[in-house]
Amino acid sequence: MSVFTEVPQAPPVAVFKLTADFREDAHPQKVNLGVGAYRTDECLPWVLPVVKKVERLIVEDDSLNHEYLPILGLPEFRSAASKVALGDDSAAIKENRVGGVQALGGTGALRIGAEFLRRWYNGVNNTGTPVYVSAPTWENHNSVFADAGFKDIRPYHYWDAANRGLDMGGLLDDLEKAPEHSIFVLHACAHNPTGTDPTQEQWKKIAEVMKRRHLFVFFDSAYQGFASGSLDKDAWAIRYFVAEGFELFVAQSFSKNFGLYNERVGNLTVVARDSENLGRILSQMEKIVRTTWSNPPSQGARVVSKTLNCPELFAEWKANVKTMADRVLLMRDQLKSKLEALGTPGTWDHITQQIGMFSFTGLNPQQVAFMIGERHVYLMASGRINMCGLTSKNIDYVAQSIHEAVTKVQ
Repeated sequence: MSVFTEVPQAPPVAVFKLTADFREDAHPQKVNLGVGAYRTDECLPWVLPVVKKVERLIVEDDSLNHEYLPILGLPEFRSAASKVALGDDSAAIKENRVGGVQALGGTGALRIGAEFLRRWYNGVNNTGTPVYVSAPTWENHNSVFADAGFKDIRPYHYWDAANRGLDMGGLLDDLEKAPEHSIFVLHACAHNPTGTDPTQEQWKKIAEVMKRRHLFVFFDSAYQGFASGSLDKDAWAIRYFVAEGFELFVAQSFSKNFGLYNERVGNLTVVARDSENLGRILSQMEKIVRTTWSNPPSQGARVVSKTLNCPELFAEWKANVKTMADRVLLMRDQLKSKLEALGTPGTWDHITQQIGMFSFTGLNPQQVAFMIGERHVYLMASGRINMCGLTSKNIDYVAQSIHEAVTKVQ
């Protein structure tokens, strides 16, 4: 008998199970709206032209080698990544109170930040500090903080299903009622899965309550530039909170905006009260990294670093990002127009009011089951779709499928 006989079978990760089911489907008109990755209008992955260019530069650079990077990562990557999040004119950067930790994607940045907070925030090893995540949120948020040892993970109001928009009243009420020093995970832009973001005025109200109530801000920034096409616009909330004097963390992912999904390029930006505090924080994060992955990989970080630190390459990257963002915006406009032309019951304004890769359609689980089972259109049970899965060739079929789901299934 195996010593592992009592190990239970874990359930599959929903989004990857959905992709596996899609691959096994032989239907000629099948559509995958589940996977969280960009696709061209030919429904193919896109290697950004600037990434191809920089990869060639790396290959031809004889000064590079495969020696270990510093434990906290490639210095020029970390500083450039933090500057993208906070802005070239960031006072916090000029005051030497901003640091970065290179991580294995956004998930790695979240995990290092969560592990540090559990060890050193609101007391030592305080597993009882409440951690609030939006309802709904990216499924990994709950798991990352739970696996870091936090015992009290709570939802905060976010999605108003009836009005298909932000539940601002519920969100502010939860902020007011949360115990002081609670941790709030905020989506910097392009909220996953709803695609619904606060306005700038709403962000100001959120910041006012969080400052008054002494709540800790942990931004998850996975879509900067990808949401609106503007790096600055998508980072507005982060920069506002920093300008308001918050000490905070920002988990950055370069998977979406660089198309480097399998390179696992992330950065944890730390904004501290002063440089002395920053030094102590990074010293503890270095110890966490040492026993987690010891040293980060170099390839993806070099691609991002060389791009961000060269004005010409940086400009080309911004144009590449805007290409992706513009295609998503076009698909939003077309899907809304086609649903309205079909006379699909309900309002579909939320399709264009939302932003980023994902849209929360408002379809219920029974309608989703119809979409998958009868129409071979694959989407998450929550009704979330990846707008990048829509193309000029399949959008009519998808719109008709949504129309039938809404009219035939209650």
